[in-house]
Amino acid sequence: MAVAVTLPLLLTRDEPAVEQPRALLVPEGRRAGQVYTAVDRALGLPEGTTRKAATASALPLPAAAGGNPEGYLFPATYPVLDATTPEGLLRFMVDTAGKRFGAARIAEGARAHGMSVYETVIAASIVQAEADNPEDMAKVARVVHNRLARGMALQMDSTLNYALGRSTVDTTVEDTRLQSPYNTYERKGLPPTPIGNPGDQAVDAVIRPADGDWLYFVTVTPGDTRFTADYAAHQLNVAEFNANRGAEQG
Repeated sequence: MAVAVTLPLLLTRDEPAVEQPRALLVPEGRRAGQVYTAVDRALGLPEGTTRKAATASALPLPAAAGGNPEGYLFPATYPVLDATTPEGLLRFMVDTAGKRFGAARIAEGARAHGMSVYETVIAASIVQAEADNPEDMAKVARVVHNRLARGMALQMDSTLNYALGRSTVDTTVEDTRLQSPYNTYERKGLPPTPIGNPGDQAVDAVIRPADGDWLYFVTVTPGDTRFTADYAAHQLNVAEFNANRGAEQG
């Protein structure tokens, strides 16, 4: 009886402990720079290590991305072990994005709107940044499509924020004169790359936008985003937004 009890105990004592993976959450809409910082922290590496790895690594990105991972660091929860490397984690994210964005329905939806898959990801990154809540994503996507179809500048604050490395709802006239390919106030069409890493909902919104003739929208208060095709009505909504902002800051 003693041998029967002792042997399993000895074998268990000699077995190496199994490492439990830690979780790294990449939320929807995070920019590549934010993801790099999160990876550095999760792996306990000096700041800037993952950014260098992203530049040096041959990640499986689409040719249209030109080696820029922005938009393809798919938002999800990733397992992290002691042996995890920045290169391995970035590849995992890009592989995940490739599988999600490589679905036949995404390619078909992109073609239906005269877009490439990469352009769809760019548009989705704007939708992700601009929509106040998931329910508004399909409406924001419709505004993007309507403006592109009419040859109008998108005039999205989110693209200016990306160019300026900030996040704000306050845009000045001076901001809109910024010399940048991400200035969609002066430059027509989509920006050259995604402005963040969109999730499934934002991509779905772009390939299946809501029906509507809207050309303008503004989030007057959290949860109250107003869409319209009438510029005068939009100006009234913007005035209400500005009044609310003034009250908050006063």
